Formats: sequence, structure tokens, C-alpha cells
Amino acid sequence: MSAVSKVLVTGGVRSGKSRYAESLLASADAVTYLTPGYPADPVADPEWAARVGAHQARRPATWTTVETVGLAAGISAANTPVLIDCLGTWLTRSIDGWGWEAPFATWQPRFERALDDLVDAWRAHPHTVVAVTNEVGWGLISEHASGRLFADLLGRTNQRVGAVADEVVLLVAGRPLHLG
Repeated sequence: MSAVSKVLVTGGVRSGKSRYAESLLASADAVTYLTPGYPADPVADPEWAARVGAHQARRPATWTTVETVGLAAGISAANTPVLIDCLGTWLTRSIDGWGWEAPFATWQPRFERALDDLVDAWRAHPHTVVAVTNEVGWGLISEHASGRLFADLLGRTNQRVGAVADEVVLLVAGRPLHLG
């Protein structure tokens, strides 16, 4: 990886994406770790809390975790390399705020603006940025409109970020496939 690069790490659930993305920044003195997921609540969801805890435990003490849905602002505010984990969670949290039941046309401009802002911040950041995302379009097509919309929008998000990435890496069974 060059001194400053933009890398999109994609793959299926539990394919090793996060661990691989973290390894790309292992030599950095400091990293801003942007996580758009909901805060872990061990009482309400012990399984989610355990996942979050496992991620946190393997991060170096010099990494700063920022829990935010505002990824563009988080990237822009960072003066270190950035790791985003993950774009699928960002999209889910964003749609949670815009309204899953509301017609897409009512919040489409907000999605487009948020994605434009994310891509602009990604391009402009003077340090390395690594983003983790999911591949959701390789399985069955959801019977639910919300599932189909999510897959479509995450596909668009991945394409937009991938188009301005220096490298896209697909993780399959813990093995990285460098797509260029």
C-alpha cells in the first residue's frame, strides 16, 4: 500500500473484512476508527455487544474510536489515517433516520447528498482511508421491498466508493483477492 491510499475492503459476513482492514493500518501510529453502528448494549443485545467488544479489544490503544453516522464529517475532522467499519451499517443507520417505511423518493435526495459528501471527503482526505463494506447482492433477492432497496443502495454506495478507491479487496474465507 502506498503512503496515502484509499482502499475498499468488501466481502460477505464473517469473511475477515474488518481484521484485514485493520491490518492495513497496523503500522500507523494513530488511526481514527469511524464506526456508524449503534452503541453496544449488553443487556438489550448481548451478541452485538460481544461483536463490538471483540473489535474493540484488538484495536491498539493509539486508535481513536468515533461512533458517528456522519462519516463525511468524521473523515474531514480526522488528522490521521481513517478506518470506516462499515458502509453497510452506515447505510442502515442512515435509512433508520430517514424512514424505512417512507417512500424512497422522499429521502432519496438526502441519500444522494450523504453519498456525495462521503465520496468527496474520501477523495480529499490527506491520509490513508480504508472502508469496510458488505457484498449483499450475491444471494437471494429479498421478498421485502426494504431488503431490495437496501441491497440496491449498498450496491450503489460500493460502486461509488470503489470507483474512487486506489484498490478494492474482496475477502473470501479470510483470503484477500486484490481486484485492483
